[in-house]
Amino acid sequence: HEVVTNYLANRRQGTQSALTRSEVSGGGKKPWRQKGTGHARQGSTRAPQWRHGGIVFAPKPRSYSYTVNKKVRRLALKSALSSKLIDNEIIVLDSISMDEYKTKTIANMLKAINALPKSLIVLPDSNEKVVNSIRNIPKVRSVRADSINTYDVLNAGKLVLVRDAVSKIEEVYA
Repeated sequence: HEVVTNYLANRRQGTQSALTRSEVSGGGKKPWRQKGTGHARQGSTRAPQWRHGGIVFAPKPRSYSYTVNKKVRRLALKSALSSKLIDNEIIVLDSISMDEYKTKTIANMLKAINALPKSLIVLPDSNEKVVNSIRNIPKVRSVRADSINTYDVLNAGKLVLVRDAVSKIEEVYA
């Protein structure tokens, strides 16, 4: 949970912004005198209670990112892979190769191995034809074995691994 929360926090853009009372234009003059009018005392027409006034604790651009220990990240990925294995949601293929860019071919292959509608395909290295063919299938992602992460593993319904990718993952996380 900690690692997934960290991943989602690090993905946040953090560009939300609004104006405080000092940043809103106008409001230099006191709207009416301090005493004797029957109104409440007011110092500026740009105070938060006024229309066109500033926001009290306005959000400002900031970074939401923080770090999690490397050992914790590795353990989380091991745990995610183990849970997929226990639930029989891992499919291992000998190889995936294509002669041309064809989304339909990959979609039919995934349907045949019962990996649709939601799956993560882990490739040993970057194969442009396969990656571009997978790209247009909704809820199906492809990732290289060296850039696999806990969130993608847990978010996928089925995990489709190529045999060479399995050996690369075992090298790093065994």
